[in-house]
Amino acid sequence: MLRDDGIIFISIDDGEIHNLRKMCDEVFGEENFIAQIIWQKKYAPKSDSKYLSESHDYILLYAKSLMNCEIKRLPKTDKQNARYKNIDNDPRGPWKPSDVLRNEYREYAYFPIVLPNGKEVYPPTGTSWRYTKEKFAELIADNRIWFGKDGSSRPAYKRFLSEVSDTIPATTLWLFEDVGHNDSANKELGGLFETVVPFDTPKPSSLIKRMLEIGTDADSIVVDFFSGSATTAHAVMQLNAEDSGNRRFIMVQLPETTDEKSEAHKAGYKNICEIGKERIRRAGAKVLAEWQEKRTQLEIGEQSEQTPPDIGFKVLKLDTSNLHAWNGTPISDGNMQTLWDRFDAREKTIKKDRSYLDMVYEVMLKMGIHLDYVVSEITVGSKKCYSIGERPFETSKDCMMLVCLDFGITPEDITAFCDLAPAKIIAAEEAFEDSTAMSNAHYILKDRDIEMKLL
Repeated sequence: MLRDDGIIFISIDDGEIHNLRKMCDEVFGEENFIAQIIWQKKYAPKSDSKYLSESHDYILLYAKSLMNCEIKRLPKTDKQNARYKNIDNDPRGPWKPSDVLRNEYREYAYFPIVLPNGKEVYPPTGTSWRYTKEKFAELIADNRIWFGKDGSSRPAYKRFLSEVSDTIPATTLWLFEDVGHNDSANKELGGLFETVVPFDTPKPSSLIKRMLEIGTDADSIVVDFFSGSATTAHAVMQLNAEDSGNRRFIMVQLPETTDEKSEAHKAGYKNICEIGKERIRRAGAKVLAEWQEKRTQLEIGEQSEQTPPDIGFKVLKLDTSNLHAWNGTPISDGNMQTLWDRFDAREKTIKKDRSYLDMVYEVMLKMGIHLDYVVSEITVGSKKCYSIGERPFETSKDCMMLVCLDFGITPEDITAFCDLAPAKIIAAEEAFEDSTAMSNAHYILKDRDIEMKLL
């Protein structure tokens, strides 16, 4: 399911890292291995450990195709930028000293440097300067060599903050102070749910956000196949709020039941999916509130181009078809009428316990339409319909496909449907007023060059 430029992060502990690495080499190819990241998941040793206190987990990072993927760099932190000072009031701004030595001897780069105090210094034995004598003279003339406040220190190169990149590559060691740890994950989840922590092994959203920062574009689709408490959804919404991105998430989780004795079960969360859904709602509300609070601190001019982060989501459950299968088994009283014939028009088409909206999403799946398209309930003539498009229905331009599951459809209804100019109209075969109405519908649609699909 990965795009050609897609990447995958897989979290694992010491017990299976060796097997997982071999498996991924086989699935993705050794050439598409990017990194084996160490995440410091605990900030203190466990005193009851039998041997060594386990403080880390691993995160394997693979690409679908290493040649096509891009790993983003991280912005420098305030702490990293604070290393640059301007102790000599250089008009080029803050700088930090860098080494001017090379850890090998080269004859052309071994010569004395005269310090401002008149002393000569040579490179230590076995080393040499990074620059030639002529280049050194240029740098000194440009005030790019620092000899200390009193001019008696070994020379150092002045590396200016304004001349270096404002980003750095991510490393393979992710410390808890940068991406969070197990305890911070529990506190984060507890803060959202207030009275109970409903999930035992959450990941900190800051850890997932680090993955998103280096592995996604502003419009990427992020899939988590073991979503648990939906930390990934939380992280996606948080990062979108920070960088105005439009990343979308797909969380997949089996409805694994919670232990009846657990606090989560007592609080009404009967399975893990319910925990994840509630976490997305609460995290989304928190992200939006923080975004609005930050926005109020900005001046009016800075606010104009900003739009609120999208915190909406849909919940889809895997199920059998909403449509009845044909059942030609005769009933037991010997009458040739079948159970199928006893259904009314709607019951012949849609199962009793299913809603029209259930049916709409099944139609979308079978038609190959993305489930993140907007479904708008509208009234066309006398019939309830569903408009499917890339944005909420306002005008006929927003209707890509029209689904009508109401019954008693007439040629007049079909004409009204056509006025919205959808590419396709979907209706149940049993929904037409009669066979003549269905025949007329085909002629009307043919004249309008609109396709009709019958359920």
